[in-house]
Amino acid sequence: MLNLYISPSSSSCRRAEKWLNDHGIRFDKRDISKHPLNVDDLKQILRLSENGTEDLISTRCHSYKRLKRKLDFDNLRISQLIDLMVEYPDLIRRPLIFNNQQLQVGFSEERIRSFLPKETRKAMLNDLLDRANENITA
Repeated sequence: MLNLYISPSSSSCRRAEKWLNDHGIRFDKRDISKHPLNVDDLKQILRLSENGTEDLISTRCHSYKRLKRKLDFDNLRISQLIDLMVEYPDLIRRPLIFNNQQLQVGFSEERIRSFLPKETRKAMLNDLLDRANENITA
């Protein structure tokens, strides 16, 4: 099952939810501003991350800017970073879109397509190739 972790005030979260709905993809939605992530949630998400906490931490949020004055994020242990994300949920980039195999942080229309079923992606590619061939022969 696909999971979508959002903050309703985020336009990227709203776009991700709309895209999933428009493409008929079922998902479980969690508003992490109302139901914050705990240590176990973050560990599960980090297992799917390619770059660890670097993928998850929002360096543009107010909490990061305040904490950056006191802490050297580059020298913190993973457990310390996880504790900070639990304590300051706005440190977490959103939306988080993931299943058991992959994670997308933030919204990208190109990357979110990887959550479409394989048959759907294949049909879309064939349609695109057919249209390209029509343009070449026209």
